[in-house]
This record gives sequence, structure tokens and C-alpha cells, in this order.
Amino acid sequence: MKALLLAAGFGTRLRPITDSVPKCLVPINDRALLDYWLENLHKAGIEEFLINTHYLHREVEKFVSNSKYKNIVYLKYEPKLLLTGGTILNNRNFFNDEAFMVVHADNLCFCDFKEFIKSHHNRPGKCIATMMIFESNNPKECGVVQLDKDGVVTKFYEKIDNPPSNLANGAVYIFEPEIFNILKRFENKKIDLSTQVIPLLLDKIYTYYNSVYLKDIGTIKNYALSQIEVLKYI
Repeated sequence: MKALLLAAGFGTRLRPITDSVPKCLVPINDRALLDYWLENLHKAGIEEFLINTHYLHREVEKFVSNSKYKNIVYLKYEPKLLLTGGTILNNRNFFNDEAFMVVHADNLCFCDFKEFIKSHHNRPGKCIATMMIFESNNPKECGVVQLDKDGVVTKFYEKIDNPPSNLANGAVYIFEPEIFNILKRFENKKIDLSTQVIPLLLDKIYTYYNSVYLKDIGTIKNYALSQIEVLKYI
């Protein structure tokens, strides 16, 4: 399986840290965030990685060139941001019409990724995707889901004031190639997964519950907490 690591964002909520360091490279316990993703996913069987870049892209290029994973990492610079769905569609040829993983690489995540992949293989037949979910302490800042008895997403709410659930989208997915039939419907090259694509996939997304650890480190508070919490998992 191959994986797309989304790493092109500006990380504005983490300024001034991200004034000179892209969010995917901020240090967590003196180690770049992106390095955790590469190591953990490679151990789980991911064979090749595609990383999209934009903001401070040369810093990401420099990091990859010095990484032990450099021979299995491909970089794709986006002169203009295409958003999550747009990036997936723009790199369709990389995935060779096989199931693939998509990761927001600006989160910190630990879990049994082999089980995540296995859960996708065992998904209900109607599902073309598997979404990692977790329990959020602040669900109104997340996309939250409601599930049926089989763990399939029936409703999805993106950052609303009174969320009906604390089960949140972890922004880690496995997609079947059928996803491209959905993405090709959009005329605009910029396509957002959360607001535009997921609402079209209700009843077609299976879920995997991450009971270990997942945190959006995009705020100074969460970033500071991650420096301590990461010690439990390394």
C-alpha cells in the first residue's frame, strides 16, 4: 500500500513557530513530526510515500533528502494549494488503481496501523473508505461522526457549536480507487474532503477507532502538551 502525506499547509495557528518551520516538521521531543509518520507507517507496511508541499517546501525537501526513507518518498510541489481532495485527484497515477492511505501529516498519532489496514480489508462491502476516528475532548473543533451498528458513518458534522457526538474524524483514511469517481464530479480543482467529499460518502465510510493517541498539534497549547504526552509512546 502507498500513502499520501498531506504537508502543504501554512500552520498559521502555530505562529511564530511556523514562521520558519513548516508544520509537518515542527519538533516533537526533538524529532520532526513527519519522521514519526514515516517510521510508524513504514513499519505497518506502507511501501511508498507521496508528500505534497507548498509552504516552506524547500525545508521539507531538505528533510527528506537527509531521511533514511528518502528512496521511498516522492515530493510533489503545489504552486497553488489544491486542498485535500484536489491533491488526491491530482496524484491519481501514483496510486496505481489500488487502495491507498491519506494522512494529514500535521497531527500526532499513535496506534496499531496494521490493524487499521486490516480493518479496511474487512470493511462492509458497500464501503469504499475507512476513516480513523477518536474521542475528542473538544468536538466542536472537529468533524464528528455518527455511526450505525456496523461502524459505518451515517452522519457527519464539520465543526459545529453543538456536536451530537465526541467521536471525531482523525483525518487518516484508506480509500479504494472508486473515490476518484466521486472526485471527478467537481469542476473546481480545489476540493475539500471534509466539507465537500465526505457528505457524499455517507453510508460508504467504515471506521476504525484509535484508542491509543491522536492529537491535532495545531495550537500552541496542544503542541506543548504533545511534548510531554509523546513520551508514553516512544
